[in-house]
Amino acid sequence: MAEYLLQMTGICKSFAGVHALDHVNFHIRPGKVMCLAGENGCGKSTLVKVISGVYIRDEGEVIFEDQKLDHITPAEATRLGIQVIYQDLSIFPNLTVRENLAINSEITARRKIVNQKRWDDTAREALSRIGYKIDLDAKMGELSVADKQLVAICRALLFNAKLIIMDEPTTALTKREVDALFKTVRQLKAEGIAIMFISHKVDEIFEISDDVCIMRNGKNVFEGPTAELTRDDFSYYMTGRRIRPEPFVPENISKDPVLEVEDLNLGRYYHDINFSLHKGEILGITGLLGSGRTELAMSLFGLMKPESGTIRLNGKEVRITSPVRAKELRIGYVPEDRLTEGLCMRQPIADNIMLASLNKVSHRGFLNHKRLFAEAEKWVKTFSIATDDAHKYAQTLSGGNQQKIVLSKWMNNDLDILILNGPTVGVDIGAKQDIHHLVHGLANNGLAVIIISDDIPEVVENCNRVIVMKDGGIVGELDGTDFTEQNITEIIH
Repeated sequence: MAEYLLQMTGICKSFAGVHALDHVNFHIRPGKVMCLAGENGCGKSTLVKVISGVYIRDEGEVIFEDQKLDHITPAEATRLGIQVIYQDLSIFPNLTVRENLAINSEITARRKIVNQKRWDDTAREALSRIGYKIDLDAKMGELSVADKQLVAICRALLFNAKLIIMDEPTTALTKREVDALFKTVRQLKAEGIAIMFISHKVDEIFEISDDVCIMRNGKNVFEGPTAELTRDDFSYYMTGRRIRPEPFVPENISKDPVLEVEDLNLGRYYHDINFSLHKGEILGITGLLGSGRTELAMSLFGLMKPESGTIRLNGKEVRITSPVRAKELRIGYVPEDRLTEGLCMRQPIADNIMLASLNKVSHRGFLNHKRLFAEAEKWVKTFSIATDDAHKYAQTLSGGNQQKIVLSKWMNNDLDILILNGPTVGVDIGAKQDIHHLVHGLANNGLAVIIISDDIPEVVENCNRVIVMKDGGIVGELDGTDFTEQNITEIIH
């Protein structure tokens, strides 16, 4: 067996004179996990598209299984055994598991008549490769992200996959689901299948990868065994700067609470919820998927109506019946899925920033566009949003900068309380630290902040109090130096 399944040397790719890839070298060994890492915009996606035949390289050499490839098309890549599982998983949500597994094979074979038994056999063969069991009649759109991910892996194996490329596969998974995915990855490794694992989550990279290729500004700045890297070195290669965790230290917590929640209940989602929140502090709420943490946040923002219980703001009982009412009460909410719930991706950055405060830049129903962009520019500078023009669409920015837009949108509203649900999901290391610094500063300027996250290190680093939820109830509340990653994890599980 050859030492390398895939060898890429001196790969270059430019768009309108801008180097997306600048003499990149990349090697993957059979039966190993190679992690491709780098901040958003570093060239990872372009490299994947060159490998899979979507883009034609300008320069460089590609060798797959000792065969030099002069030109690769997507069809040729599939024939060679190269499969890409993108972040959106490329599934048909309205079709069943069976149909999603079998349809590509049917199309490839150019069959025109559906044979139910053949489709069943194809689906069962795919699932059996990793010993995965699921109802073949289940609609894909109704499955969890983890199940969708496993179905996508099974589908890839139908095409005699030798290299499976996974693009940010753990972004929307809980720790338990990540463990299940990694078990499958190790099983694929044992069969001799190479895995290209694209991620920026340091702990996961060190857990699952054998080798690492780190890219920055279109170049690979490190390629080699994961064992040769420290976590500090990894962060430095990713960002070009030394990143040190800076725990939140509250400077001025108010004596009286700004928010009090008493005996709050909502059916099967959560029950008997009691806690308080003070200005100047960051309260963490953590727990596994289904613990009730997100539903509680949505109730505090008027998106879900509690069945019973009391919410008080500054000592006065209130009913938060809608997001509009929440905004009137000076409460802001940053959702976990910024792409579909937090941003208008095909609208200008400025419009997104001002979306929740249009009253400030309008008169009698007419927008003052000059004032809108002037106000937006202030927040672009305040939050260091990486753009040279606020007229550009939000979709042109990296995940970290998009998240800064969502924060800016709410900070333009003179809030008392800001709820952050998964504040750094899908955000790279450098942007993650920038967002944490911003949130620390907001709290120390008198804002009351709630961070909802299943990223335990994030909770420990950024909160002065932590509430742990499980099965809809609060099972632990830890204060100050009383919590660590270990004791929070023990309570959760």
